Amino acid sequence: MRLHTRFKADGGQLISAVERYFAVKSEFPWVTGGTAVNDDPFGFITAQDPTVGVCGTSCTATDGNLLEALELKSEFLNRDFIKTADVATEYMYVGKSDGASSSVYACYVPMSKSNRDKACEDDKVYTLGAADGIRTSVTCAAGDDWNVAIPWVVCIPE
Repeated sequence: MRLHTRFKADGGQLISAVERYFAVKSEFPWVTGGTAVNDDPFGFITAQDPTVGVCGTSCTATDGNLLEALELKSEFLNRDFIKTADVATEYMYVGKSDGASSSVYACYVPMSKSNRDKACEDDKVYTLGAADGIRTSVTCAAGDDWNVAIPWVVCIPE
């Protein structure tokens, strides 16, 4: 499976798992057992972070809330963006702005130039707020260089 297609499919599965978890538990995975509440923003962070709910205290030894609740299969721990990602362009980012009804987004850097160019053409390129969970639209043009230090991303849902 092509990397962009896999990121898009895995991002969709991750968002669906978060939504099912919320429907059953009436709270987001990052709220469980913590001091946060559903209305709080969840600043964009990598899917490897234990607060997202895929991984427990580590991604190799323990399952997170989403796996323990059987909302995701344990195979999810073997995804590249969980297991081996070590640069910004390989991560899956998860976050939401304030308000319990705010959408949760999974975002990633498209790997192929054609997917990047298409995202620019469609005005669906963002930078992410690590503190406030806000996506900020980026104006780009086909062929623009995607910055790795502050990555431009596409998000699911669109």
